Amino acid sequence: MEKISEGKTKEVFLLDNDHVLLRFKDYVTAGDGAKADIIDGKGVLNAQTSALLFRLLEREGIETHYVGMKDERTMIAKRLNMIPVEVVLRNYATGSIVKRLPIKEGEIFDPPIVEFFLKDDARHDPLLNYHHMRYLKLMNEEEARYIEGIVQRVNAVLTKVVERLNLVLYDFKLEFGRLGNKLLVGDEITLDAMRVREPQTQRILDKDLYRRGYPLEHVKSAYEEFLGRLRNVV
Repeated sequence: MEKISEGKTKEVFLLDNDHVLLRFKDYVTAGDGAKADIIDGKGVLNAQTSALLFRLLEREGIETHYVGMKDERTMIAKRLNMIPVEVVLRNYATGSIVKRLPIKEGEIFDPPIVEFFLKDDARHDPLLNYHHMRYLKLMNEEEARYIEGIVQRVNAVLTKVVERLNLVLYDFKLEFGRLGNKLLVGDEITLDAMRVREPQTQRILDKDLYRRGYPLEHVKSAYEEFLGRLRNVV
């Protein structure tokens, strides 16, 4: 099939006029791709995690690009015109926000904070506001506020399911695309794009393990553990 795009962790193939195939690769990256490794089977883990969470969102009335699975690492998805913006919702302070602002690790955000970042590795994904996005013709303020509302709804769903796993959802990243005049959740929902912790021990079960230099086997084990817990409740 025709490959129409490829990123650090996925390949996109044209299936037909309305659908694409997303093939999840075994790469794990950090630092805007400056650090990269292969974890055998990671693509399967991320594809299966995404499938479960997209199905959950669909059941809760949140429209996504998810259609089904072609095989264990390849997702069938609606063909969207993707917006090169990462939308991050933060329930707890960690990651870049504690480096950028006078905020301490672990502070609780009530209500959660939503941030927009331009997908641009060369510029290290700079923070955007409504004015930037309008000027760059990415989205207008009405669309940005609509997306904020969708992300809040996704947060309610994900927080609930993560709590059922006896974990805490610190933050997550979503991407959106256009299908006609609709804005749908696209890309993936995996441990590459969310942070989860055990509430008492603060044990990490997400890509922060890789960012912090843990062995690749340890990273894979955490992804396997999360998917195993998720399959028991979704």
